[in-house]
Amino acid sequence: MNVIRRNIPNFITCLNVLSGSVAIILAFTANDPAYAVPAWIWASIAIGVATVADFLDGFTARLLNARSEIGKELDSLSDLVSFGVAPAMILFTLLDADAALPAWLKWGALLIPALGALRLARFNVDTRQTTSFIGLPIPANALFWIGFAAVFSSFPSWGWLHSAWFILPLIFIEAWLMVSPIPLFSLKFHSFGWKGNEFRWTLIICSAILLWLLGLQGLIPIILLYIILSLFAPKNPH
Repeated sequence: MNVIRRNIPNFITCLNVLSGSVAIILAFTANDPAYAVPAWIWASIAIGVATVADFLDGFTARLLNARSEIGKELDSLSDLVSFGVAPAMILFTLLDADAALPAWLKWGALLIPALGALRLARFNVDTRQTTSFIGLPIPANALFWIGFAAVFSSFPSWGWLHSAWFILPLIFIEAWLMVSPIPLFSLKFHSFGWKGNEFRWTLIICSAILLWLLGLQGLIPIILLYIILSLFAPKNPH
């Protein structure tokens, strides 16, 4: 029974990487309809499932006291697939399908998993990132690009949005944020009261409102709000 209990978090982590793998497969046909919905939306849903699994594996590991070094490494490998490679493939395919963009631009999307891998490697050896983060967490990076895909697909007439001079700097900035020295608060709750969790609850409430009003496009302002709130949050929130 102890063996089963110890591996429950790892099983959930495997659901993370499986969902990310499905997202990558769907991303290759991003604009093709699947059940009357573009495949990139299904890929985004798969990334969403991976995000839930990523939360649950850590929660379950703490609940069952089943933390392990293998679980830590497995989690990082899974995150790279689901939140680094998968959103990059969505972006790669969408850029590739846009005839107005230069052919070389789509290769810039590969910067996302490259710096995502560096961000995860740093996180694994950085003892400072226990109650907060240094640099944008890679799941937040994935959510940003899902939001970008929603805006990019919804407004084909916005010339500046479909310009290499806008997209390439955006890729560089977003990738840099993952390895930047900017401190950001964690959504891990030690208690669920308002006191001590003001920034977490503010982000959660505002996120729910933005998603209700804007759908997937609301993910962009949510990530921007997360960064802004973090600039004012305590450096080591509890």
